[in-house]
Amino acid sequence: MSPELDPARLGDHLDRLFRAAWALAGSREDAEDLVQETYVRVLARPRMLRNDDDLGYLLRVLRNTFLTHLRDRGRRIDPVPMPDDPVVEDLTSPSPEAAFEAREVYAAVAALPDEYRDAIVAVDVAGLSYKEAAKALGTKEGTIMSRLYRGRQRVARAVEA
Repeated sequence: MSPELDPARLGDHLDRLFRAAWALAGSREDAEDLVQETYVRVLARPRMLRNDDDLGYLLRVLRNTFLTHLRDRGRRIDPVPMPDDPVVEDLTSPSPEAAFEAREVYAAVAALPDEYRDAIVAVDVAGLSYKEAAKALGTKEGTIMSRLYRGRQRVARAVEA
């Protein structure tokens, strides 16, 4: 019998899920919403794990939640954006330059084609091994390595521009 996902251990993965969500969504606010929705879905009912892999399971739910939001967004009328508020300094960042660079990198990752973005989120953001990422994304390790190489090149070009 498969082990059940332990709700008490979900907080252990919050930071990694948030970084993965930020890379998927491209903004801090959307990432917060995405992580919250992921936890709501996971905690709504008991979940069974295949291989005692809490993080891999949570990343799959996060990715599926993100894709659902993208599909839903395509069906809705876009709201008119509000005027930008004054920039509030992020006190958790070591410096304004580092915060700017992080936003720039996350935006570049979010703009990647799905296969590159998913590989970078799994390995570079969430910290999965190539083997774990391949398993979570349903592909081969060599494919993950190739997608990482190409995705990283695209992010580097976008950030340099």
